Amino acid sequence: MHPAPSIIAFSVLSGLGLGLLAFLGLGVAMPTGWAAFFWFGLGYALILIGLAASAFHLGRPERALKAFSQWRTSWLSREAVLAVAALLFIAPHAAGLVFFGQPLVGFGVIGGVLCLQTVLATAMIYAQLRSIPRWNHWSGPAVFILAALTGGALLTGMVMAAQLLLAWLALTLVANWLLGDRQFVKSGTTLGSATGLGARGAVRQFEPPHTGQNYLLREMVYVVGRKHALVLRVLTLVLACLVPSLMLWIAPMSITALVAATVIHTLGMFTARWLFFAQAEHVVGLYYGAHQSA
Repeated sequence: MHPAPSIIAFSVLSGLGLGLLAFLGLGVAMPTGWAAFFWFGLGYALILIGLAASAFHLGRPERALKAFSQWRTSWLSREAVLAVAALLFIAPHAAGLVFFGQPLVGFGVIGGVLCLQTVLATAMIYAQLRSIPRWNHWSGPAVFILAALTGGALLTGMVMAAQLLLAWLALTLVANWLLGDRQFVKSGTTLGSATGLGARGAVRQFEPPHTGQNYLLREMVYVVGRKHALVLRVLTLVLACLVPSLMLWIAPMSITALVAATVIHTLGMFTARWLFFAQAEHVVGLYYGAHQSA
C-alpha cells in the first residue's frame, strides 16, 4: 500500500506517547512537580501531534467525530474511544503528581491499561484485514505493542527495561518480516480464486483493467524491490534497536546518551512503519498483474 506520511507519523508518535503514558500511569516511573508536568505533557503532546497528523489523511476531516459512533464493529472507532478514555483517566493521576506530589493510583492504572489497549486497537485496524495477508497475522500487533513499550521505557529513562524491550522488539520485527513474506502465498489467494474462475483451469490476465493510473494503483499496489526492502530492514534494526542498545550499554547513566538513543530509535521506527505500509500486498493487485508468484 502507499505509505502515507500522515499515517506513519500518527502511528509512530502516538505509539510513543501512549507508551510513555502507560509507564507513567502504571507507576513504573513516578515523577512529581515540574518533572511530572514535563513527562505527562510530553506524552499528551506526542499523542495530540500524532492525531493531528492523521487528520491530514482523512478525505473529510470535519467528519472525524463520526468515528466514535461505530465502536461495536469498527477497530478504528474503538481506537478513538479508547484514546479519549485513556487521556481522561490519566489526567487526574497526572494532576495529583504535578500539583500535590501524590499519585491517584486507581486512575493511573486504568489509564495505563487503556493506553496499551489503544495501541492494540490501532494495530487491529490493520491485523483484521484479510485482504492484506501480510497484516492479517499476530506478529503485527506484537510489533505495535513492543514499539510502544520500548518508547515508553526510553522516554522515562528505564534503562534496564529498555534494553530488554529493544532485544524483544528486534526479534519480533524479524519474525514479522519473515512470516509476513510467506503470508500472501499461504493465504491461497490467486487470480483464479479472486475471480471465481479457478475451477475452470489456470486464469491469466488478458488485458489490464485500466489503461492508466487510478486510485487503486496509487493506494493499493505499491511495489518495493527486494534489495531495497532488505536494506531498509537492516537499517531499521540498526536504528530502532542495535544503536540505541549499544548507546545505553556504553553510557547507561548519561542523559545525553539516553536522549540520543530515543531519537535514533524513533527514526528507526519511522523506517519500520514505512516498510509496514509499503510492503503490504493487497489482493486487488492480482487484477493488475501483481503477485504473480502467488
